[in-house]
Amino acid sequence: MKHVQLPTLLHDVFGKEQRPAVILLIVLFGAIVAGALFFMFPATFEGIAVWRRVLAFLLIFDICSGSVANFTASTSNYYAERPHKRLVFIAVHVHLPLVALLLGIHSWTSIVVWLYTAAGAYVVNAQSGERQVFVSGLLLAAGIGWVPVLYAAEPVMLVAGLLFMLKVLFSFSVDHYRLARNNGGIASGAAVTNDDRQA
Repeated sequence: MKHVQLPTLLHDVFGKEQRPAVILLIVLFGAIVAGALFFMFPATFEGIAVWRRVLAFLLIFDICSGSVANFTASTSNYYAERPHKRLVFIAVHVHLPLVALLLGIHSWTSIVVWLYTAAGAYVVNAQSGERQVFVSGLLLAAGIGWVPVLYAAEPVMLVAGLLFMLKVLFSFSVDHYRLARNNGGIASGAAVTNDDRQA
């Protein structure tokens, strides 16, 4: 299936162009996981104002779908060409503490997980090539090892926390298709895009 050019508004999410089927799968993944959490653990959302539940759902949906979207060549290459946007994205990505605040649970724990993820993402962003992948994988594995201990009694925040780390620490922070040169310059990326289209 051919790529379609996307409006500027969607570039930060899907890159400049994307296959429609891929967009559909990303949206479905986010909706299914977020929806499953809401339906399987209703007690987490009881007694909370509707607007807070809606916002929490949208943030969890964004975390889930973003953890997949950032693995696509289009999104990865978009940020590899714009390293300043990657830095801003990491700084403003405070979804996990906001979800905790909206749901009134584990606020301090979520801040700790967010700080670990953001700091780790900046460390990963400073690396390049194979070292970047290794450092990111190491930090993600370490997070997977200790975060479940903090969220053991709250499955909604556990899933959101783990996918948040996957999204920001590994999916987003790594230049998966090696568009950026190791010396800090930027490659054209044409060969990567063409190869991806032929795959």
